[in-house]
Order: sequence, then structure tokens, then C-alpha cells
Amino acid sequence: MAVIEVQNLTKNYGHGRGIFDVSFSVAKGETLGFLGPNGAGKSTTMRHLMGFSKPHSGHAKISGMECENNYYKILRNVGYLPGEVALPEGLNGWEFIRMMQGLRKNKNDERVRFLLDKFQLNPDGNVKRMSIGEKRKLAVVTVFMDDPDILLLDEPTSGLDPVMQEIFIDFIREEKKNGKTILLSSHIFSEVEAVCDRIAIIKDGRLVSTVDADEVKHGLKNVFTLTFADKSSYDKFADKHFEFEKKDKKALKCSVVIDDEETNRFISAVSECNIKMLEEHSVSLEEYFMHFYKNDR
Repeated sequence: MAVIEVQNLTKNYGHGRGIFDVSFSVAKGETLGFLGPNGAGKSTTMRHLMGFSKPHSGHAKISGMECENNYYKILRNVGYLPGEVALPEGLNGWEFIRMMQGLRKNKNDERVRFLLDKFQLNPDGNVKRMSIGEKRKLAVVTVFMDDPDILLLDEPTSGLDPVMQEIFIDFIREEKKNGKTILLSSHIFSEVEAVCDRIAIIKDGRLVSTVDADEVKHGLKNVFTLTFADKSSYDKFADKHFEFEKKDKKALKCSVVIDDEETNRFISAVSECNIKMLEEHSVSLEEYFMHFYKNDR
């Protein structure tokens, strides 16, 4: 069952900015990585799921309810961590935590203490004088202190140092084990690979690909670089209908992308040629991602 649903969601701000016909879903207990650079449309999508913005067309739903009209019901069980943390001035960390507990109508001090210890935060100081990292950790504590079942995390480790990023990732792994449904947006490949079950790539407000994390771990695609012993072998192979990354007739060399279903056809084609050298390379998530950002396909 889909807990988070985005169907043909469009918000057009003009001049190519916004999101366009975006569709995806996140099943109960699943973590979906929303991967893209700043300005790609990740935060805009999150804001629609929070009911902060009205779409021009399409739907954003959580637990089967339209987010725009039912946000007051939905948010009782949703933890939202925005990409940019803006905290009210004039409060110290404890006062902010108490304010958020009052708004959420849930006071679990044992959970708060656990999170403060986990993320090594002393909330005694004034919010205004906190560092970016301390503000991010305070936001993390208030998001998770109610133990929500659904999490919308927008660039969650932004502002955290590398050690704290690892602590956060380990914490999300534990949340996954507890059956949480998570949408995590990021531009950090290692973060997405570490915790996500599926990965959706967004470019210029449009989804361009969705892949399983297992595919990433085992190599999304295999790239073979072949060097031929003679020109006739090169010409024969170069005429085949494969996805070529590079052809160098002078060097009698080419690189070809082979999906699993094309393996037998590839082996058959290679066996017909006089091959001098064959090298294999698996495509990483970063390479796969950059393929979309270097090409207009």
C-alpha cells in the first residue's frame, strides 16, 4: 500500500522553474531517495506534500488523503525536516523544544533526552547564537521526538559535520528497521545509497529515472571497452545496434553499454570478431546520475 503518493504533480513558476508531471509513490516501510541538485524541484515537491503549496495540476497524498485540504490531519503522524532551518529568535533550545511539544500535543521527555544524547546537542543556548550544525541538530530532535511513522526529510544532513552525518545515517537505518515510511531528498550520493530502497532522479522539475538500490549496489549497467585486432572486426561490431558510449575507429576501440537482457546478444557479437582486449566497468549511481545531467535524453 502506498503511504505517500504524488500523481502528475505540476507547479509552474514560469521560466522553466517548478515541477512538471511528477509521479511517484512510497510504500509503507519503504525509503525512497529523491536525488537531484539544488533547484531541481525536490523542496517544491516536499512543500506540496506538507500542504504548504497548491499545485496547478495533479495530486499529493499521504495515507490516501489530499495534502492540500487535509494537512491538519496528516501532519499529526508526519515528521518534516525542511532543507533550510529557520528557528524563532528569543528562545533557547529547551524553550523551542517545549514550544514544539505543545504544538504537537505530545511530551515524551525520555525520547527527547535520547535524541539529545544521540546527536550530542546541549539545548541550553540561545537559538540565535547557535551554529548552523547546532540548529540542524535541534531541528532533527524536534522532528523525531514524537516518533512519527512517516518522515519527509529534505537535505537532512545539510550543515552537519561528517561524523554527525554518519550518526544520522545510522539512526535512519534504525528508523527503517522500525517500519518507518521515509521520503529523503538529497544531492549526496553516499547518503542516498546508504539508506534508500529505491532512488528517483529529478532534473529540471521532471523525474527522469527511478531505480532499485540493489541495482546501484551491483552496478546499474555494465560498460565494456573493446579493442579490436583488425579493422574488419571493428567495422563489423560497430555496425551492431548496441548503445555505444564511444567509438574510435582510428584506435580500433569502442565502449558499449550492455544491460542484462542484452548479454547473450553481446557475447554472440563478440565471438564473431577478432578481439585484442576486453575491459569491463560497472556504472555507479554517480555516473548514472551524471549521464542524465550531461545529456538531454
